[in-house]
Amino acid sequence: MRISWLKSSNDNKSFRVFKGLGMDVYEIGNLEKTDEKIRELVEQKYNTIVISNEVANFSEDIIKKYSKTEDINIIIAPKQRDK
Repeated sequence: MRISWLKSSNDNKSFRVFKGLGMDVYEIGNLEKTDEKIRELVEQKYNTIVISNEVANFSEDIIKKYSKTEDINIIIAPKQRDK
């Protein structure tokens, strides 16, 4: 199983722990290209993609597409609360 995390490049809170552990955390600068990045990750054989809540708002169509596919899991991480 290959897992990746996808967040906005402006998001300094989401997935810090995973990035610190050297896991595959990708940042996207232009959120309008979210669907392209998800397609790219699927082509790279990532079968689980965890995306931040902010990024999820820009990818409703592709998330619906992959929700019907058993071998690809798109997970929307809960919104970070300010402390």
